[in-house]
Amino acid sequence: MNDYYADLGVARDASPEDIKRAYRRAARRLHPDVNPGPEAEEQFKKVSQAYDVLSDAEKRRSYDMGADPYSNGAASFGQGFSFSDIMDAFFGGQAPGGAAGPRSRTTRGQDALVRLDLDLADAVFGGEKELTVDTAVACGTCHGDGRQPGTGARTCDVCEGRGEIRQVQRSFLGQVMTTRPCMTCQGFGEIITDPCYECSGDGRVRTRRTLTLKVPAGVDTGTRIQLAGEGEVGHGAGPAGDLYVEVAVRRHPVFQRRGDDLHATIELPMTAAALGATLSMDTFDGSHELDIKRGTQSGDTITLRQLGVTHLRGGGRGDVVVHTIVQTPTRLDPEQEELLRRLATARGEERPEGRVANPTEGTLFGKLRDAFKAR
Repeated sequence: MNDYYADLGVARDASPEDIKRAYRRAARRLHPDVNPGPEAEEQFKKVSQAYDVLSDAEKRRSYDMGADPYSNGAASFGQGFSFSDIMDAFFGGQAPGGAAGPRSRTTRGQDALVRLDLDLADAVFGGEKELTVDTAVACGTCHGDGRQPGTGARTCDVCEGRGEIRQVQRSFLGQVMTTRPCMTCQGFGEIITDPCYECSGDGRVRTRRTLTLKVPAGVDTGTRIQLAGEGEVGHGAGPAGDLYVEVAVRRHPVFQRRGDDLHATIELPMTAAALGATLSMDTFDGSHELDIKRGTQSGDTITLRQLGVTHLRGGGRGDVVVHTIVQTPTRLDPEQEELLRRLATARGEERPEGRVANPTEGTLFGKLRDAFKAR
């Protein structure tokens, strides 16, 4: 008579949990895929046979009373032995893809992704936007049941309501039992006799709806806003997934965004760059003055603090950075050309006491400025 307790290395009063843990350890050590060879295979068969007897309360009771279900030899080993027991030794659960009875018709819906085009002003300050989405919602006729109102469903004749088909196959382990979802009822265990006319038994329909989206200040192209529970409703009117709104900010004719700063470019007449000036510039916060200092060069920048994009996380805003380009006149009349020549000559002359001449009315700088203004 076989000593199954010794084969598994457990005491005769071992609990079912102790027997299961002992089998897991032995199976991981002796399985042919891990430990090839005839000796390991034979030992694996012995511990599997021992587990088959000791894990079954009825077989264990008969064995303890002196009856060995495999007393005729190992040829009959494994009758009714479940493949999931072997997978449980390696993965701690059922065999991959193994069915666990009828599955529910109610499932969680998928997440949805839509795109929202925004103007730069909306990205600077944020705000509310109307968003139209086309997603699946619960069927209003059957309310997710999938059946035409007033009708029912019948138990699947193939799987007899289990939702799974069991098969026994021969292998080196003996007879191994496997399960798979029933193809007739798709694993539900029952068949809807009269599907809903509105949703064809799916429990949901597609529809277009409008949402009010609160756009936070500071979003940029690629930012995704999550709306929990606003995505696709699942089969059988199951819980809805989430809706993700991906932002795309349109190009602006004046400002270019770099991080949270807004950059713009202005062109200055040569006289304004040389003599200085005050210009007015429109921003998203209204009109602001630009102080053009004397001697401004192409590439110089003027910064307007805290007039850029609002920081998405945290307080404060970026800046408006204005880049200057000094225009060089390409067409000069004789008077303008003469003034420029006199200016070039004057710049090479010595000035009294080393001071720069003050550009006021009546001086060479003043005449040059008035000549360009008249043009």
